[in-house]
Amino acid sequence: MPLHAEGKTKRRAFLDGALSGAVKPIGALLTVLFASMFVPAMPYLLSFAAGAMLYVVVEELIPEMSAGEHSNVGVILFALGFTLMMALDVALG
Repeated sequence: MPLHAEGKTKRRAFLDGALSGAVKPIGALLTVLFASMFVPAMPYLLSFAAGAMLYVVVEELIPEMSAGEHSNVGVILFALGFTLMMALDVALG
């Protein structure tokens, strides 16, 4: 619908939408074929993804923390606090 609203014909909008979804089976097949190669790196990849999501939550979804001219201070302190929490969790079991 957004493509049609932008001026494309219904047929062209449908074809563009269908083509944009055509790569999903290819990506799924590649994931299945190469999944065993990524098993040793999976904890690192998942922790990177979790860190990226925490950054997005802190920087973008908590507007009070990023308000003002010192917006990075809150993010850095959050990251340090989270790191300390995880270090204590690992150290104290």
